[in-house]
Amino acid sequence: MSNQAGMSRAQVAVLYLVLTTAIASGIAIYSSASTVTALFKTATTGLFLPLLLSLIVSFLLDPLVQFFESNKCNRTLSIFIVYLLLSFLIFILLLIVGPPNWKGMAQALKADFPRYIGHAIEYVNGLLAIIHEHFPIVKSYDIAERLRVASQSFFGLIIKETPRSAMRIGSLLLLVPLFSFFFLRDSRRIMRGVIAMTPNRYFEMVLDIYAHVSWQLSHFIRGRILEALIIGCVVWIGLSFTDIPYAPILAIIAGATNLVPYVGPLIGMIPGLIIAIVDLGMGGQFWWILCVYVLIAQVILDNFILIPILISKVSNLHPLWVILAIIMGGKLYGVMGMIIGVPIASIVNIIILEIRQYRRTFNLYNRYFTSRGKLL
Repeated sequence: MSNQAGMSRAQVAVLYLVLTTAIASGIAIYSSASTVTALFKTATTGLFLPLLLSLIVSFLLDPLVQFFESNKCNRTLSIFIVYLLLSFLIFILLLIVGPPNWKGMAQALKADFPRYIGHAIEYVNGLLAIIHEHFPIVKSYDIAERLRVASQSFFGLIIKETPRSAMRIGSLLLLVPLFSFFFLRDSRRIMRGVIAMTPNRYFEMVLDIYAHVSWQLSHFIRGRILEALIIGCVVWIGLSFTDIPYAPILAIIAGATNLVPYVGPLIGMIPGLIIAIVDLGMGGQFWWILCVYVLIAQVILDNFILIPILISKVSNLHPLWVILAIIMGGKLYGVMGMIIGVPIASIVNIIILEIRQYRRTFNLYNRYFTSRGKLL
């Protein structure tokens, strides 16, 4: 009876062998998947930025390539013509303006960085003393110490990353034109192959999504890059009328941070204002620099001219979603995530709207023919 009610030793041994084999196989598969994932992550670590910049460059150059392609030039020859024209323009610009001494400015900025941070901490301490008199509850939050620690870590990061930055710039100068060439030449073929693999039922929906996303992304990237270049040039010209040092670097910071909506312009003007207060004082030049950043670059040029012309037609997101996209992108990928968060959120919004519109149209289509069938 005990043998019939329970399991024999052979059955227990077989069950133990099966469970052991299953557990060992699961562990082996998990470790293999982790190893493959780690290897894939290691192999693609330095490719994200070149691919992203190559995609941006391909969107910027595609209208010129299409122009030459429409004038009886094949796609490859049109890309080479655009590359030659771009190289010629850069060469002429360097001859006229002259190559800036970025290395000398970077070394001087390294030497002056502790002085600027020291004055900023003194200013924050004076401001905190006034705040502590009116709001004693904030005494426990040492903002000055936090600012000092953050500035020291940032300064150490600059010293550590400077030798690597030259190698990264060299690799970008090599990889970005190469990747951009293949993006410009083969992007249509790749997308046609991807769209052709979709089922017939969803073919029109996928084609509409691709058309809307491509149009929105291309116009958004071109508009934002052109906006950043104009803002940077205006800030550079405005700062050149003063005695403030590092005007080219401050203009690049203002243009690059302007790519981040809402918070970017505020962050971009902080270095210029700190340097102006420390080196120039609170005189007329400081107020001119503040006017250049706020009134000329942002209020008049950006808000009243550039955004209505370049951005408003392709930025169809609510400001709340824009802020959430910036925060989530910054949490995931830092500054680069803050820049690309808004176009990614816009793409997701287009996909959701297209799928909902397609489902609504498809349901109406089915109801129409179902009702006609019942009538007949």
